[in-house]
Amino acid sequence: MATSVSRKKSTKVKTTPYDIAEHLRTPEEMAAYLDAWLEEAPDDAAGIARALGDIARAKGMSLVAREAGLSRESLYRALSAEGNPSFATVLRVARALGVRFHAQPA
Repeated sequence: MATSVSRKKSTKVKTTPYDIAEHLRTPEEMAAYLDAWLEEAPDDAAGIARALGDIARAKGMSLVAREAGLSRESLYRALSAEGNPSFATVLRVARALGVRFHAQPA
């Protein structure tokens, strides 16, 4: 008895990298995203800086850099995974993004 072997046609799935900046459309979404980082990973300074970078990309790096008084390149560098922005830079970027930090008892 002959057996038949079926051959499946291989189809390639095309994927694209997920970019959160494409989904941060309103000031409320941007603030909620940063707030989630501050709540979930309060000791992750690099992660919080990257979150600010995501929001800056959503808003427009050139605009944020101009409003923060930085060059676009400096802003990219400060908010990159390897960046280590000063607290003054973080505050200037937050102001340019239209978000505020607030304190509450731990």
